Amino acid sequence: MKLFYRKCLTASAAFALFFYPVRLMAYEGMESDDSEKKVGSSMGIDVRPNYAFSSYRDDLLKSQLNMDDADKTRFASSFHLKYSFSYGPSTDAGRFYPGAYQGVGVGVNGFGNKAGLGIPVSVYVFQGAPVWRLGEGLSLGYEWNFGASMGWKTCNGYDAHSNLIVGSRVNAYINLGVMMDWEITDHLSMNAGIDLTHFSNGNTSYPNPGVNLAGVRVGMKYCFGRRFRTHEYRKDTTSLKHKVSYDVMAYGALRKRVYRGGEDPVLLNGHFPVAGLNFAVMRDFNKIFRAGLSADFQWDESTNLEKYHGEGSTAEDLRFYRPPFFSQVCYGLSARAELVMPVFSVNLGIGYNFIGPVESRASYQMANLKVYVTPGLYLNVGYQLLNFSRQNNLMLGIGYTFNSNRSSGTTIMNAF
Repeated sequence: MKLFYRKCLTASAAFALFFYPVRLMAYEGMESDDSEKKVGSSMGIDVRPNYAFSSYRDDLLKSQLNMDDADKTRFASSFHLKYSFSYGPSTDAGRFYPGAYQGVGVGVNGFGNKAGLGIPVSVYVFQGAPVWRLGEGLSLGYEWNFGASMGWKTCNGYDAHSNLIVGSRVNAYINLGVMMDWEITDHLSMNAGIDLTHFSNGNTSYPNPGVNLAGVRVGMKYCFGRRFRTHEYRKDTTSLKHKVSYDVMAYGALRKRVYRGGEDPVLLNGHFPVAGLNFAVMRDFNKIFRAGLSADFQWDESTNLEKYHGEGSTAEDLRFYRPPFFSQVCYGLSARAELVMPVFSVNLGIGYNFIGPVESRASYQMANLKVYVTPGLYLNVGYQLLNFSRQNNLMLGIGYTFNSNRSSGTTIMNAF
């Protein structure tokens, strides 16, 4: 526990030293009248006790590990320090998305099993907004976190020191919370709610069963300067410039593959490249919601290997000839829904691969975080599953939205 608290203090000090000058820069050039502020900034802390469980279902992993001797880790806790900013009523982003906030945070996780898991530190971006105003100073809202967690202790493939198994020292960190927010004063607020957390390496290392947390969260936030009030925001009455928009995105990644074409599953050596292209036609229903259909194409070098065994190949040393390029391409159609907010968009999809290798002809699910650099150009970080259970691959790419309704004031280039 001493190491956990030491990491909390170190992360807090580093965070404060970095973001104190950032906060000062955010105020440069602002008007002295608080009502005309373009950006308001805040610092907050969260404490999150959780129940911990694993997505452990892998047949190869079961044959390698003796889980009976593993220490059972059931509970975890984390401490978070966060810097956020929100847009004032005089800005486009403030009128379009009143009450929305976004920022960066750092969290220290403790699992009570330092020997098996370590004490990972997460660095992430986050965004939230009120959804339902319950009364004066009281609201129900949401917040998502997305980033990387570092400092995990990995499983060596034979001995399990915990029922929570990790295959990489660096893992993705994903969190979604729903909470009540109570504005105590013009500067201070308190929040409490429930949240879910997932840690995964995106199938870039093995094993990758994933670590999951479910629990509660309690936090406080201090606003530098006067807080923006709901009644100060004028209702946006501008109409959408375009009813239909189009997304084109190219992405790539590396992945591991467990080959199941023989009698026993075998982990293949090395990493396999994946590349894809999406073309989506989206209907813009309002400023914050889009939905539509996407044609999806993906090439995966690790698929369709059964017919291409190399001569002399054995289970201990599997070798394959390179299959034809198009025999490893799958073609699918997916339904998409997207939440549009300042700087970020969260895009979810569910689809089916109608054409392609046998192991890819299945339903697929994806979650993407889009970071808009300009109203059209965005960077994408996402992940894809097969049949709601099998980890497939990361989706790291770049895309463009044609006929975008996003204003330049809601991109990362004009965040302040």
